Amino acid sequence: MVLVRAARDEDAAAIRDICVRGYRKTYPTLLSSEFIERMLAEFFTLERVTAEVAAAPPGWLGYQVAEEDGRIVGAGVGGLTAPGVGELFTLYLDPDERGRGLGTLLLDRVTGQLRAAGATEMWVAALDGNELAIPFYQARGFRKVERRRTYGSTEADDAWSWRFSRPI
Repeated sequence: MVLVRAARDEDAAAIRDICVRGYRKTYPTLLSSEFIERMLAEFFTLERVTAEVAAAPPGWLGYQVAEEDGRIVGAGVGGLTAPGVGELFTLYLDPDERGRGLGTLLLDRVTGQLRAAGATEMWVAALDGNELAIPFYQARGFRKVERRRTYGSTEADDAWSWRFSRPI
């Protein structure tokens, strides 16, 4: 049975591991290895994840995890970006656990948090060409709104993301 719950301090290493493995598994044909490593070094160091689990930055609602048999199999986090506006910042699964509904469980958990915090609309970004994320979000009511340069990318990286939105 899968339990979706708020992350605890002792989950930080597992969250980091899932995010790093998920990122590397998802993007090797879409992003350069240099860009991938740059983003992992910025967002998914053990120190950063540990700090974000211990005390979420302003606007963040805290990491949520999917746990099965004592093992973390997915992680997600969202937060408020403006009054009434929420965003899913991160959602990664253990690459060996995809296709089991874990992403939906985590998305539902974060959506509920955002709604409880007063959000009436929810945003998410997915890398252009990410054929795992784009259909996933569209199947859950998100609609493409705009295409823009991926966070952290330069002109040389040529990385673009779609921004999606849905009412919640």
